[in-house]
Order: sequence, then C-alpha cells, then structure tokens
Amino acid sequence: MRLAVLVKQVPDTRSVRMDETTGTVVRNSSDAILNPLDAYALRAALLLRDAVPGSSVTAFSMGPPAAEKALREVLALGADDAVLVCDRACAGSDTWATAVILAAALRKHGPFDLVVTGERATDGDTGQVGPEIAAHLNLSLATFVDQVGMNAGGLEVERKVETGLERWRLQLPALISVTKAIGEVGLPTLAGKMAARRRAIPVTTVADLGLDPATIGLKGSPTRVVKIFYPSLARKGRQYRVIDEASLAASVEVMVKYVAEVSAV
Repeated sequence: MRLAVLVKQVPDTRSVRMDETTGTVVRNSSDAILNPLDAYALRAALLLRDAVPGSSVTAFSMGPPAAEKALREVLALGADDAVLVCDRACAGSDTWATAVILAAALRKHGPFDLVVTGERATDGDTGQVGPEIAAHLNLSLATFVDQVGMNAGGLEVERKVETGLERWRLQLPALISVTKAIGEVGLPTLAGKMAARRRAIPVTTVADLGLDPATIGLKGSPTRVVKIFYPSLARKGRQYRVIDEASLAASVEVMVKYVAEVSAV
C-alpha cells in the first residue's frame, strides 16, 4: 500500500493570535509545533504500513518554509518520505482552498491507496479539510475513526458515534480522519532524528501543481473572517454568607425572590 499522511504546523495553543486586518492566523515559526492530532494520523499510517509488507508512508504538509520542521519530526517518528507544498500564493487559504492545493499535491505525487488525517487542526478547529480532499479526489471517506486494520476483505475501521459503535469496510482508495483513540505514536529515536535531519525534503509549488493562483489563497477562498473582536465579560454576582439556620433561610428567600423577578422580565 501507498499511504499518505497529512500534517500541519500550527501555533502553540497557548499563543494563537489572529491578524485583525486579514482575519488569518499569525504564524510565527518560533512557537510553531506539529499539530498534536496529526501525530495520531501518523500512528494509524504506521500501523497499516506494518500490517501490509512493502507499504510506505509519505507525509505532506502545506505551509511556509518553516513547516519543514514538522515534516522532519514526522520523518524522525517513522515516515518514509515527506513533501512540502510551499508557495506565497497559498497564504490565506481557507479550508476549501487548502483542500484544492493538497488534493492537487496528492495527485501529482500519487496515486495513494489511503490518505490519513488527524481529526482537525488545533488552530482552525474545523475538521473540514480531510472530507473536502476526499470529495476532490472521489475517495471513500470515514471520519472520527478509533481503530483501523487490514484483512482479507480490505480496510476496516471502527467509529464511535452518539448511538453506539460502527464498523465500516472501505473500498480503496480512501481517506480517513482518526481520533486520539488510535494511540500515541511514541518518541523518535536518536538515529531517527539524525536521519531526518539529513533528509532532503522536496518542495512543491503552485506552478508544479498546475493551479491557477486566483483559485487558491485569499482570492480563491469562498469563506472569510469578516470581523475579529474580543468579547467583554460583564458578570455581576451576589454573595450570601450563611452562618446559621436563620441566615440560610434569609438567603434562600432573597434568591427565590430574585429568580422570580428575573423570570418575570
């Protein structure tokens, strides 16, 4: 099997900032990390690679040159190859434009039997890119996958939903998004880190993908952040001190009266 895993470099959740003019995330490479939920996607891809001899895992990421750091981390953790999609024309892409770009990259470097993504990215928190890529590439799709495996019948996944447990059999090629129930990927070895540091990571541009710059980036994004503001919190509270039975009864009486007044408004 040829497996592709999609990863993203995101700001540390403790320091996410938005550009109030463009409505896009401010991406500072100094505090950027591998999207934690994408590590579970890598775990799923590595499990399938081990289950099917001769398989390989290629990691893809779209971002600035600094996103190479996230790809080297994934290589150190066990991925076989990595591709960085890097072009100024991609800046400001919403989920739809991002899916257009990554789908084109998967076509160029594919075909792939299975594409694996994390549940969502911690910066945008939408979970839309994976399903949109599946739509662009006409792939079978399963989201929120907790377990994955291969048998004589093909790819089988398990999903937990509100009504219980679902087991699906997917026709390949397919795309799945996985949850943290897949399990931790572990830590890279020293040898893995050293090998990843020496690897050459090819860079793919918009021109390489044959995409019209007008269909991606801010210009090609059908959704926009219209306004960014910080909500003002104006909570008013009342405190009642209870020291004995009499003060307890008085406090309860006051609160009941207040609730009745509010309900009548």
